[in-house]
Amino acid sequence: MFIQTEATPNPATLKFLPGRVVLPEGTFEARDSEAAARSPLASRLFDVPGVSGVYLGHDFISVTKAEDDNLWPQVKPAVLGAIMEHFQSGAPPLAEGHVAGSDDAEEFFDPADLETVETIKDLLETRVRPAVASDGGDITFRGYKEGVVYLEMKGACSGCPSSTATLRNGVQNLFRHFLPEIREVQSI
Repeated sequence: MFIQTEATPNPATLKFLPGRVVLPEGTFEARDSEAAARSPLASRLFDVPGVSGVYLGHDFISVTKAEDDNLWPQVKPAVLGAIMEHFQSGAPPLAEGHVAGSDDAEEFFDPADLETVETIKDLLETRVRPAVASDGGDITFRGYKEGVVYLEMKGACSGCPSSTATLRNGVQNLFRHFLPEIREVQSI
């Protein structure tokens, strides 16, 4: 099994491409070992010293290392080994009874803004999410109120130094182009 590795804009996160489907649909994120218990793959990765976050996408795994002294040259081989062992074991990516999802949180917006929200979601799905996924992360709609769009960054994008620039210069400008009533985009 050959696993490709790609850098992400977040220096604490690497994207691993195992050359096969990781999750057929939805996504899964674990930021601690308790959340990782819902996924045999994430649990195995959290057993690697220095791993502080795991994000599973359709065909990739983003792994975030702790901010301490662990450098990628020491952590990366163990992560590659854990991913390889998982796929060779035949274990599922998620524990039985757990379903992947792209969001668990409630969305909030005024029903009068439904048309605007539908346009925001369409722009996210067709123009933003594919680009963000190529960097090992995800971005989801959380709400819209008084011209402000609230989005959640996940995976490599969560905590990434350049995520603020992505939201301000990329996503916000895109939304304003199609929806002039949008004043601002905020991460929650």
